[in-house]
Amino acid sequence: MSESPSPARTAVVLGGSHTGMLAARALAAFADRVLVVERDVLPEGPEPRKGLPQARHAHMLWSGGVRAMEELLPGISETLRKAGARRAPVTTDIVGYSAQGWFRRWPESHHVILAGRDLLDAAVRAQVLAGGPVEVLGGTEVLGLAGTPEAVTGVRVREHDGRERTIGAGMVVDATGRGSGAPRWLTELGLPAPRERKVDSGLAYASRLYLAPEQARGGFPVIHVQPDPHAGVPGRAGFLLPIENGRWIVTVNGTRGGEPSGADDDFVRFAREELRHPLIGDLLRRAEPLSEVAVTRATVNRRYFYERMPAWPDNFTVLGDALAAYNPVYGHGLAVGAQSALLLRKLTARHGWGAPGLSRRVQKAVARPVGAAWDLATGQDVFYPGATEGGPTLRDRLLAGYVDRLMRTATGNGRIARRVTDVTSLERRAEVLLSPSVVLAAVVGPLKAPLAAPPLTAEELKRVGLQ
Repeated sequence: MSESPSPARTAVVLGGSHTGMLAARALAAFADRVLVVERDVLPEGPEPRKGLPQARHAHMLWSGGVRAMEELLPGISETLRKAGARRAPVTTDIVGYSAQGWFRRWPESHHVILAGRDLLDAAVRAQVLAGGPVEVLGGTEVLGLAGTPEAVTGVRVREHDGRERTIGAGMVVDATGRGSGAPRWLTELGLPAPRERKVDSGLAYASRLYLAPEQARGGFPVIHVQPDPHAGVPGRAGFLLPIENGRWIVTVNGTRGGEPSGADDDFVRFAREELRHPLIGDLLRRAEPLSEVAVTRATVNRRYFYERMPAWPDNFTVLGDALAAYNPVYGHGLAVGAQSALLLRKLTARHGWGAPGLSRRVQKAVARPVGAAWDLATGQDVFYPGATEGGPTLRDRLLAGYVDRLMRTATGNGRIARRVTDVTSLERRAEVLLSPSVVLAAVVGPLKAPLAAPPLTAEELKRVGLQ
């Protein structure tokens, strides 16, 4: 790296979390210097930080995101595994209860990576910062963009000592998350406000960390109890994810009128009595709590349609939750961030650093994975009272009806279960669910009778004291 890289060959990434670090890696092959501007002072290892409260909740990384991360950071999956993260095959290691019944544990189609968010971020951060031109400017607040409606030339910041300055850049990437100021920054440059859509089910979610029963610490399936958005009651759901060091991270949630409390002594009761099945609560009775309950209510689905703006400045791109933030219970934010960073790298390589219109091409390209995750996240949430101003549209109702039929079929048809996970893993586009063979299977319905109980093996039940 040269001692004084020119602003034109400098990339500035706003936000040092998952998507920001992957975006920094994506640009490291083209820029002489990549500067990550972060409000927090980032920790050295897998430790909590103030600006990432969602780290206290359950996270999973779907295989579509894992594959993108591997292209950007070769070997990251093995690094995570050695640090204690788990690779769980889908649907083999998932015990899921849907509105249509229990899913069977079919042979592996895809997989998820399970780890605490602090561990995941630390592993990515360490690999991104290990050599190369990436550096972090911590304790620094972003004030706005520098430039014109035609092109961004840098970013205005306030450093930890109160000093304000402008950092010149040939590319600025906003990965600051849900609190992004990009809509305001763009209007300050003279551009119109972007179109925005919100779907707010009023969801609140609460999480707690547990030490698994001793015999279950070597591995246990994911447990997922889903809501029924058509039941006419608040939607309540829960996840139990086995992560590193023999621990379980458990998240329960409820939509408007059915929210969990933040009381430690109410967590197990909610999991056992308020969810549609008591399995998670029964398991927690045999586990040791390791943390207090953490509650978050910032869960609105919100998407900015930057790709549809009539004009877009060169040298500026918005990625991750700053572009689209989803109800976190669907677990797609991490995967979409990774896929978007990979698209940033591919398009920069194809068109060249600083090419006119590059940022607009990137913004249009990332709308594809963003749109796929958006449809998955909002397809159910629109049915809860007050989620949108006008309620579900005719398209929403038709799509939901077909998806419900598919999910019922997937409980008793392994081929359809695989097609569904093709889409939920973000490895294939939703069009695969409209192929003639899939539509016919949905009409026929499940080939096997519904399961009467959770598909846990006798050995798994024994390990957690339920047999």
